[in-house]
Amino acid sequence: MASRDLAMGIFFLSQTALGMFGNLALLCCLILSNFSGNRVRPTDLIIKHLTWANIMVLLCKGIPQIMAVFDQAYSLDNISCKLVFYFHRVARGVSLGSTSLLSVFQAITISPSNSKWAQLKVKAPRLIGPFLGLCWALNLLTCIFLFSTVTDMRDKGNLTEFRQFVYCVIVKPSKQSLKVYAILLVSNDVMCLGLMVWASGFMMLILFKHKKRVQHIHKSVSTKSFPETKATQRILTLVSSFVVFYVSSLALMVYFSFQDGTGAWLVNANVAMSASFSALSPFLLIRHYIRDFHLGS
Repeated sequence: MASRDLAMGIFFLSQTALGMFGNLALLCCLILSNFSGNRVRPTDLIIKHLTWANIMVLLCKGIPQIMAVFDQAYSLDNISCKLVFYFHRVARGVSLGSTSLLSVFQAITISPSNSKWAQLKVKAPRLIGPFLGLCWALNLLTCIFLFSTVTDMRDKGNLTEFRQFVYCVIVKPSKQSLKVYAILLVSNDVMCLGLMVWASGFMMLILFKHKKRVQHIHKSVSTKSFPETKATQRILTLVSSFVVFYVSSLALMVYFSFQDGTGAWLVNANVAMSASFSALSPFLLIRHYIRDFHLGS
């Protein structure tokens, strides 16, 4: 095995193992927090769905990619190829939608009582479940086209136009179908990212205004220690990491769709970017639940 392949295999193994550990730990913290008598927050349900979606992303992309790197002859059968690509895309969409919903819900929650969003504060918790169900349903329906465009290696001889994706084959659709698929996938990502950036910007504006109003209370305290500043930094960290990873993944996916060649670097970069947020996001969220245990002890 070439040293480059070995390094790539170790990277995917580390990314998948770290991500699975983080998401399972976050899931355990959520369950223990609910059973320990702590108040169940509406955002807990969103984070649970986000965590399960992250686990699906890591399982569907990380494990097959690791097997393919360490075993160059590794491939999946026809049904496995279709299911791996389908559930990865569904989970990716749910992860994106859940994070977007989390940002919007937080923006509504911290909005001033005299704003037009204040009337949604009471209704918002009841709408979380239906919105998450709608998110799953839309992604399950939108991604169903993958069953007709993904197959296994054995069908290569019967195909005239295809693209090999390490352990499976993607059948190249017609130009018209490709445009429809691209519009369906890109429009969903752009809408969710737009909502998340808007909600996060709205929250930062509210926190900035609040910090200005109470600044006279904190005159003797360093600006870095303001709770409003810390909340703003957490939002910036979550949003910036999400935008960087998902925009990079989206750009690579679009580039991959319209390129005739499929270099190994492009495939590996696409897989790495598509799993990066799923691997790192639980570590940005888990500290809030660990803090609950400290406060409750």
